[in-house]
Amino acid sequence: MEGPFKRVTEATYLSTEKSDKYRAILRFFYIQHERLREFLFPEEVFAHLKEFSFFANYDLDELHTDLSSLVKWGNLHAQQESGKVKTVDEFKKRRFRYQITPYTVEFERMLIQFEQDSDTFGGSLEKTQFERIYQTLKRIQGSINDMPEVCAQHWDDLLTYFKKITQNTSDYFAYLRSEDASEQIKSEAFLLYKDQFTLYLREFIIALQRTVAGIQDVMVSLSREDMRAFFQKVARHEEKVFRFERIGLETDHIAEMEATWMNVKAWFLGDEAGESQYENVQQQTNDAIRRITRIVQRLGERSQLQRSRKEDYLHLAQWFLRLPSIEEAHKLASVAFGVTHTKHIYSDHIPTDDIYTDVWEEAPMAHERVPKIREYREKTKATALEDHRELKEKAKKEHLERRLYERQVIQAYRSGSEIVLEELPVVEPFVRKLFLSWIGKAMARADHTIKTEYGDHIRVQLDRTRTITLRSKDGEMKMPAVTFHFIGKEARG
Repeated sequence: MEGPFKRVTEATYLSTEKSDKYRAILRFFYIQHERLREFLFPEEVFAHLKEFSFFANYDLDELHTDLSSLVKWGNLHAQQESGKVKTVDEFKKRRFRYQITPYTVEFERMLIQFEQDSDTFGGSLEKTQFERIYQTLKRIQGSINDMPEVCAQHWDDLLTYFKKITQNTSDYFAYLRSEDASEQIKSEAFLLYKDQFTLYLREFIIALQRTVAGIQDVMVSLSREDMRAFFQKVARHEEKVFRFERIGLETDHIAEMEATWMNVKAWFLGDEAGESQYENVQQQTNDAIRRITRIVQRLGERSQLQRSRKEDYLHLAQWFLRLPSIEEAHKLASVAFGVTHTKHIYSDHIPTDDIYTDVWEEAPMAHERVPKIREYREKTKATALEDHRELKEKAKKEHLERRLYERQVIQAYRSGSEIVLEELPVVEPFVRKLFLSWIGKAMARADHTIKTEYGDHIRVQLDRTRTITLRSKDGEMKMPAVTFHFIGKEARG
């Protein structure tokens, strides 16, 4: 009994001693198949092959032998031609006509694609495909009264656009990571196209961010019952398509479509295994932009080091020459070269790890100057190991007190089991930053539910139709109306 992964005898013609002849024969069959000619006689094939010098010593008997081998391997179907037979001798000669098999058609189609692509990746970042998927999902959402034929067309459109997105994006990022593209990007000639390339990436990610939110909302709104009713219509349409191989074969088309739909949803919304592929595409696009920016910066610095500044200084000297007085020259020098007595003092002391701390809130830093002479050596002496336990306990206590204070402030803003931002008074700056971080984390999840720094589980409800003003001690911010719902035991406070 043969298993599902049996030996593919149809691929034998690609790796034999006479593969060059077999491939030429089957390429002619494939071309005629694409031109809607299904059956060919050996004489037609022979006449085509004789057009090439490689087949100068090739005869018709050898062609018949090769055609028999291809029939044996399943690349061709042989059908005896008896309709135009005029004599008994002609019938006994068993004149055949041949038809290429579906396996071989796909092989040749794949080989032609390989020959065209050579050894480079293709692909592109088509921002319009996301908009097409969104429009298709909206049509599926409103297809409750549509005919099965229309539903089948919607499903086919969705899969077509989705396959184009997944294939094109993966191929394009593979192309950017390829050795050839990396060498091109690092060349000086790339500087002429950097703006065009960066704009291409940025327009894609902007369109991605604008459209995917709508796609995710529609996907979440489509319940399993809605999609099952939709798939039943699609299945009824597919059952109308008559195929001999389907006779007596029971296939659960609805289960297959549901599995495919879950994969499409997981690409945009994520699944239990990890993040969504949409976030991966977004991350790779951002990484590509940062990489291009770094490379362009290095190329620019290298070109500046190699470029002569002679013309610039001569032009600047002409400015000084035309000035009426030394006082005006001093002013121009201060603009061109800066203040001569300014000193820049640097300290490697890091006063805090809080990225939101402003400069004027930091404590003064002490910096010890040391002589810059070769003979100088810093004096060292053996000292006892200092015990910083008290400092650690003090820092820990201050941190816990700060977290307790923040939690008490957040709890004070709760109204039952929710926090409504438009009802809040003027809040502390840290409260505004904390709320924004909650919103950002929740928007990246399909159910908009997160666990906060204080162990609470909250669900973020975002109303894009209304705009509110969140007032803080350091300013005001316009934003959509947001409500935080505490769920589980946290809802009881």
